[in-house]
Amino acid sequence: MATMRGLMVTQSFMYNAVSFTYPLLLTKYYGVLSSTIGLYLLPFALGNFLGPLLLGRLFDTVGRKPMISLTYGLAGLLLGFAVYLFWIGSLTLTQHMMLWSLIFFFASAGASAAYLTVSEIFPMEIRAMAIAFFFIVAQGAGVAAPWLYGKLIETSMTSVFYGYLLGGGMMLLGAAIELWLGINAEGQSLEQLAAPLSSRPSPRHPAQSAWPSVYTISKKQDDRLVWLP
Repeated sequence: MATMRGLMVTQSFMYNAVSFTYPLLLTKYYGVLSSTIGLYLLPFALGNFLGPLLLGRLFDTVGRKPMISLTYGLAGLLLGFAVYLFWIGSLTLTQHMMLWSLIFFFASAGASAAYLTVSEIFPMEIRAMAIAFFFIVAQGAGVAAPWLYGKLIETSMTSVFYGYLLGGGMMLLGAAIELWLGINAEGQSLEQLAAPLSSRPSPRHPAQSAWPSVYTISKKQDDRLVWLP
């Protein structure tokens, strides 16, 4: 539970803070016209798309725990580095766009895996409810982030610097939580990670399952779920 809250809240805060205020940052500090702002968001969107596409398989081969920690950590460190360059005035518009795309190349892959992890560690009967619950919890932090960062952008570059450092720190916190509490879910079936509620012993008859049969995994049938008496 703590792992899920940590992963979901930290990525939601950083994602909402940066993505919802990125156009405001471009118009205020780089002089980008509001009528053309959509063009400048395309590299940002491309990075978000390519991250899960190119890194997704590594979460199953290398492992969930190391990859989530790595992508969260890299996103946090790169955000801190980028906002420092922005603060000292060393970033051009093109460089800023490239760095933002790179940051979210990693962040989007990690965030996607975090949502997947939520669905894996709960029994199948309550997976949808679990995802909905943690999404709501995460958005509680995410809702406040755009308002806060909008105020910071309107104030000064120094305020922006400290605000984005906070966002990077949140991602590093998520990486640490995953390293500490994360589970190794790669290469396992969902039923191995969390047995269905219907396969667990009945409270009234501990020796019996709630159903006459239990779920098990048949290695000889391509790991498909089968019923055994």
